[in-house]
Formats: sequence, structure tokens, C-alpha cells
Amino acid sequence: MAKVLDKSEVDELLAAVDAGPAAPPPQPQRIFSRSRHAGEAVEIKVYDFKRPERVSKDQMRALQTLHEAFARNFGAALSGFLRTICEVKVAACEQTTYAEFIASLPNPTSFNLLALAPLEGKMCLEISPLIVYPIIDRLLGGSNTELFIPQRPMTMIETRLIHKITDRALEALGQAWENVRKLEFRLTESESNPQLVQIVPPNEVTVVIGFELKMGSRAGTMSLCLPYNVIEPLLEDLTKRSWTQVGRTGGSEEFTRRIASRLGQAALDVSGLLAETTITLRDLLALGEGDFILTDKPATAPVVLCVGGEKKYHAALGQFRGSRSLRVVRPVDPGESI
Repeated sequence: MAKVLDKSEVDELLAAVDAGPAAPPPQPQRIFSRSRHAGEAVEIKVYDFKRPERVSKDQMRALQTLHEAFARNFGAALSGFLRTICEVKVAACEQTTYAEFIASLPNPTSFNLLALAPLEGKMCLEISPLIVYPIIDRLLGGSNTELFIPQRPMTMIETRLIHKITDRALEALGQAWENVRKLEFRLTESESNPQLVQIVPPNEVTVVIGFELKMGSRAGTMSLCLPYNVIEPLLEDLTKRSWTQVGRTGGSEEFTRRIASRLGQAALDVSGLLAETTITLRDLLALGEGDFILTDKPATAPVVLCVGGEKKYHAALGQFRGSRSLRVVRPVDPGESI
């Protein structure tokens, strides 16, 4: 039997008819579905299967931090070698394919292949001609004021001069990677046309780190290409946790021993101070050949041995194998008046 509506239910039906059709109840948003409503906001992230990101963001940040240290050491080495202020800094750090990296390089350029033992494979170090030729001009005594950048491959002499720069870059790379793993970087081949060098497949993922080099009014770029299959054994050591632990081992005995061994190779000036005295300016101007300078120090007294301009030892003056020599007697005591 049909249900009879009372007056209140009839009034509600009439009010609903006057208000128009009712909106459908909200449905939960689905990211993956065959169809979606118009105006529905769905977050979509583009993924290129030809260029997968195989190196995580933490590992990319660790690589950038590591090569920032390399840039500082390399800039300091260049400044000392070229006797001018050189600035090297990281400009970019990104993932790309080897084909795209080669296509972005000028031709000709200074393209160097590096082997890193004990790992297999090679990496690339490219230096732009915009900074290569100013460096060569500086090494040959030029001023770089009106230097013309030639569009030709480098000669044998120019290549040998640039090897002096790459040798310092390899040394700085070894120092930068030493906290992660001890690697031996070695230059294996140099080429002017990067299109002729194929060390990995064109679609292989690589990490390209771009540097900016400045030397006076001249500036250029340098690129370091790290193929993924070469650095894959090192990626576990480049995680954020491992990088933090590496940074905390700076005060270890191994680190102290390494610093001490390198400081032990530093050269110092050693000189023997026979005697000291004071004379007037009038006597100094009157000195001539055959004159004597008298001091209060006996001839049998020990000679003071100075290291780096500092008085460190008492020594006896003598002769060894036909040459003047100094034999250390004892060190200078702290606060001793000499």
C-alpha cells in the first residue's frame, strides 16, 4: 500500500523543486582513473623514459659539495702556478645524456679523457678555448690585452702547456675525492673534436658539473662529465648519511697523518748566523775592501742556526767533504738570550 505524505513532507518536496536540481555528493579524488570530472585538479609529473634520473637529489648535492672543494683547491693551485688571481667556482650540476653533453661542447676545444683507478671506465674534462688560450698566452709571457681566440685545433706545444693545467686539476680532484674513496686520476688522451670520442653509449646517463674560470679580465667554462656506470660504485658513499660521517672524520688519526706527511714536504730556508753587531752609518759608508768588522763574539763560540728566519739551534762550524758545514749541537732554549 502506497505511503501517504503528510503536509511537512509535501512542503519539503516543493521547496526542493523550486531550488533546482540537487548537486551530486562529493566523490573522493582519484589520481589514476580512466575518466575524471571537468575542473578536477590532478597533480601530474612529466617523466621522460629516455632520460631517467638515476642519481638521487641527495647524491647530486653531495657531488656538488665535493666539487666545490675541488674548485677552491684548483683555483688556489692555478693562482700559484700562473702568478695571478684565478677564480674557479661551480656553475651547474645536472644529469644529462652523453649525447646531449657532447652536442653542447664547442669544436674545437680541449677535451681530455681521465682514467680513475681502481674504477673501470673513463670520465671527461673539457676546458673552453675562451680560457685555454689566455692561459697559454700567460704561460708564454703575454698580457692577454688584445688576444685573439683562434678557431683551430691546438698545436703540440699548446697541448703540452695545457697538460700542466690538467695535471693540477687531477691533483685537486684526487684531494677532493680522497674523503670518499682514494682514487688515482690519470690523463689518458687529449682530443680537440669531442664528436670523435665515444666512451659510453649516447643515451647513457651522465652527471655534468660545470665550472666557471676567471683569470683577470678573461673568463671561460670547464665541464667535468661523470658517466653513471663509472661512479655507480661510489654512489652509496655519497648518500647524505655517509657524507655527514665523512665530514666528522676530519680529526681522525688518518687525517692528521696525511696532513703531517704533506707538511713534511714543505721547503724551509736554513742559514747560519756567525755573529751580530752594530755600527754607525758613518762607519758603514767608510767601509772598503780589506776592512774588518769587529764583534764581541769569540771565534770559538757556536754558530746560531736559523730556520725560516727563526733562531732554532746552536751549531759548530766545520768542513764536510770539502764544503762548509754546520753540526747541530743543541736546540735554542725558550727565552734564551742570544
